[in-house]
Amino acid sequence: MEFQIEINSLEETQNLANNLAQLVGAQDTITLEGDLGAGKTTFTQSFAKGLGITRTVNSPTFTIMKQYEGRLPFNHLDVYRLEDSDEDLGWDEIFFGDAVTIVEWAHLIEDVLPDERLAIEIFRKDGDRRLFVLKPFGAHYERMCEELLGK
Repeated sequence: MEFQIEINSLEETQNLANNLAQLVGAQDTITLEGDLGAGKTTFTQSFAKGLGITRTVNSPTFTIMKQYEGRLPFNHLDVYRLEDSDEDLGWDEIFFGDAVTIVEWAHLIEDVLPDERLAIEIFRKDGDRRLFVLKPFGAHYERMCEELLGK
């Protein structure tokens, strides 16, 4: 099962991310895939604002992970530069602790991701237009998508 939503502006992307942030809880995992410039970091920044995080959120490309405090603790991972997915960064603590987690370039650590998660692919169209494809893994994430998209 997958859900698709076409976004026509930066504001719509921000609203989608903010609305998703209102639905998540501890141990929820969201993965983001998309080409460079597709909007993964923009989505994540708006998601963080939706969690009440006031610090500047930017991509942790060189540090792999940044943590923030908001309504929920928030882990932001960018695993693009992770050379070896066998490297244990404390995956259980990251995914099964008290935080919500977003992982950019998640396909690179597919084997350590939780079985249940929300996978989001972002496809660039022209200008600020994007196609978001949401793939829920598990009933919890299916309900989340239905609520998010009003289905």
